[in-house]
Amino acid sequence: MTSKGQGDIGNLIRRAVAAFNSGNHDHAVELCELGLKHRPGDPALCHLLAAVLFAKADLPEARERIEASLAARPDNVPALILACRIARAEGRFEAALRQLERAARLSSHAEILVERARTLDQAGDSSAAGVSWTLVLQQDPKSEEAAARLGRLAWERGASLEAEALLERAVASGGHSTAWFDLGLVRQDLRKFGSAAQAYRRVLEMSPDAPEAAVNLGVVLQETGDLDGAMAAYSLAYGLSPSTFGVIAMALTSAPSGRLWLDEEALRRSLAGGAPPPGAKPFAVDTGR
Repeated sequence: MTSKGQGDIGNLIRRAVAAFNSGNHDHAVELCELGLKHRPGDPALCHLLAAVLFAKADLPEARERIEASLAARPDNVPALILACRIARAEGRFEAALRQLERAARLSSHAEILVERARTLDQAGDSSAAGVSWTLVLQQDPKSEEAAARLGRLAWERGASLEAEALLERAVASGGHSTAWFDLGLVRQDLRKFGSAAQAYRRVLEMSPDAPEAAVNLGVVLQETGDLDGAMAAYSLAYGLSPSTFGVIAMALTSAPSGRLWLDEEALRRSLAGGAPPPGAKPFAVDTGR
């Protein structure tokens, strides 16, 4: 191809990248495919098209394109990392790890270690994932993701105090809503109901459509004796997802302090914010007796 043609391809790639970055994925695909008509198998175009298709969740096509890119440039570390991500999204964890092993032989980039930890985590290998996330945190002590995942893994194996310390570290600078939710779970297990409520409220500030956080907020508020606050949280959860009704009804009658409704319709009306039906009144009870 002439130098002018190479310049045209370079300009097309820049336009495709701009379209991709702006969220116009369909246009980015069109530009990449146009370039590949003039330069079939071009590794840069195949790599870019694979990234766009991956973003569109078109995994089989993304896999085909990244394999074409690697066939032309087998030692390209970013392409190997993308190949790992595609394989992981398809559930092909061993293939994903093989791509990372190839990348690790070529580079010591921190992203490779993170991708390995994510892959082991998603594969369900908690022990190996814990080792990998520990290495990530040692390499980057400010990694919120590593602290959050290690905190979750510690909670799952029953090490609640260790989990709390790690999750507090994960949310120290803001954190993700999932880390705050896990922190709420840990504090709830430790019977730190007030601080658990703070964590669940933070989840709802960050993700207002999180019914699980609203239910758990109701549970911990009920544990503190704040029945009005608990009912407000349960009402929020029910409004977000009516499927939470069964959990809410069980929580209301199983905690040391709760309420008992004469019938299901009365409780549903209360949670929905409407007036109870005639003759159906909520009773404050001590369900621990």
